[in-house]
Amino acid sequence: MPKRTLKFRIRQDGLVEETVEGIEGQSCDQITKRIEEALGSVQTHEPTSEAYLQPQLKTQSISAEIH
Repeated sequence: MPKRTLKFRIRQDGLVEETVEGIEGQSCDQITKRIEEALGSVQTHEPTSEAYLQPQLKTQSISAEIH
C-alpha cells in the first residue's frame, strides 16, 4: 500500500494550508472533508496532479477446472 500523507501548515495570518499526498483520484476529498469542516470554511481548492489519476484496481485471476 502506498504511503498516504496529510500535511497542514498554519500560516502567521491564521490560514491553514492542507496538502494531500499519495491518494489518487477524488477520494482525497472524502478523506479530508471532516477535517476541513472542523477547521472552518475552505477559501480555495487546488487539486494536485494525483487528483487526475485514476485509482489502480487490483485484480486477481483464479483458474479452476470442473471435473
